[in-house]
Amino acid sequence: MKKVEADVVVVGGGPAGVVAAIAAGRQGVRTVLAERYGFVGGMSTAAMVYPWMTFHADSGEQVIRGIAQEIVDRLIERGGSPGHLRDTVGFVHTVTPYHPEIYQVVAMEMLREAGVRLFLHSFVDEVDARDGTIRAVRMTTKSGRIELTGRVFVDTSGDADVAYLSGTPTLQGRDGDLQSQPMTMKFRMRGVDLKQVKAYMIAHPDNFYKKTPIAELPDLPLTGVCGFYSQWKSSGVPINRDQVLFFTGPAEDEVLVNCTRVQGLDGTNVEDLTRAEEEGRKQVLMMAEFLKRDVPGFEGASVSAVGTQIGIRETRRIVGHYSLTKEDVIAGRKFEDAIARSGYPIDIHDPSGKGVSASWIAGDGTYDIPYRCLVPQTTRNLLAAGRCISTTHEALATTRLTPSCMATGQAAGTAAALAVLEGATPGEVDVQQLREALRREKAYL
Repeated sequence: MKKVEADVVVVGGGPAGVVAAIAAGRQGVRTVLAERYGFVGGMSTAAMVYPWMTFHADSGEQVIRGIAQEIVDRLIERGGSPGHLRDTVGFVHTVTPYHPEIYQVVAMEMLREAGVRLFLHSFVDEVDARDGTIRAVRMTTKSGRIELTGRVFVDTSGDADVAYLSGTPTLQGRDGDLQSQPMTMKFRMRGVDLKQVKAYMIAHPDNFYKKTPIAELPDLPLTGVCGFYSQWKSSGVPINRDQVLFFTGPAEDEVLVNCTRVQGLDGTNVEDLTRAEEEGRKQVLMMAEFLKRDVPGFEGASVSAVGTQIGIRETRRIVGHYSLTKEDVIAGRKFEDAIARSGYPIDIHDPSGKGVSASWIAGDGTYDIPYRCLVPQTTRNLLAAGRCISTTHEALATTRLTPSCMATGQAAGTAAALAVLEGATPGEVDVQQLREALRREKAYL
């Protein structure tokens, strides 16, 4: 078995993992990033989770910056994003469209610049952990088994795979009942007449989400649409939801459709995942047929792309030194050990019903994510970032969003590097020193 030594090992090349590895590499420690696909981006690329929501609070204040904003800036320079635009669904203040292929290249360039060693096509399936310490993770690759040894490990797998395989306690679903948010197979359609869509919205405001800024639509680029309630109600499509949802771009006649809903299956069970992929792709064809038949502007549209894999909102999460709660979020709670802020509301897609329930943030419209949510109660040299940090089922419904995942990724990567440089464990890192390091890299705390 080939052995590779590093200081910081990041497992999972989604947005959280990319940012974590860049952050660690910039601190001058030997950093490795392992990713199972042949490209980075995770749910943003493999599952077409688009656009990024949101870098801002409802007030318009930008609360997620740092490396995440650097990525957006580079995308803008490359013609891969228009930047932050008003959300015409009205659910949040802004959304950030991006071109996934350009994002993959930009992310790889930034990883290389930070000195990160990359292992793509590498599936981590074994963890050597003893006495509360991870010694190595092992991967299956095209060139055989590879063992990555490290001093600190960062789990950005989305499913808490490293934590789970190491024996670190994890939770899943509502109160441990495995009832997680549904999975969604996203797809793109080209040939959509978005001018016709916007004109219909302006003429029929009651057929759309109550917060849609109808009065402002003539002066705003259309970024997202939620509604077409009457068409959906009479559609007969056997998908357990209550509205149509899609987002525009990146091309002028293109949309990303977020309408399929696969419920009651476990994203960490291979047989359930197999069933989910099959069901999700069936639903894509049903939705596309409905949109072309019943929704104004879609008459000449066709499916142009479907996700490489189904999108997963929720699986395992670590048991950390603190678990962020719904009450923390909606109260806009602030913490002394905050390492990230977010302005995204709680957004729970019903595990068994049709709807989506939202809870809004009080005060200034932001809440803090404390460092303790990234640090497991056991396993001394492990950190988590992204979708698998320590939260309740309800609070996960906001921390799982991509900009928030990027922010916790930057914190985890920076903390991992500081632990290496200080000869400490992540739990021993001076949080104020960590916060200062994050501010130097333009994170907003």
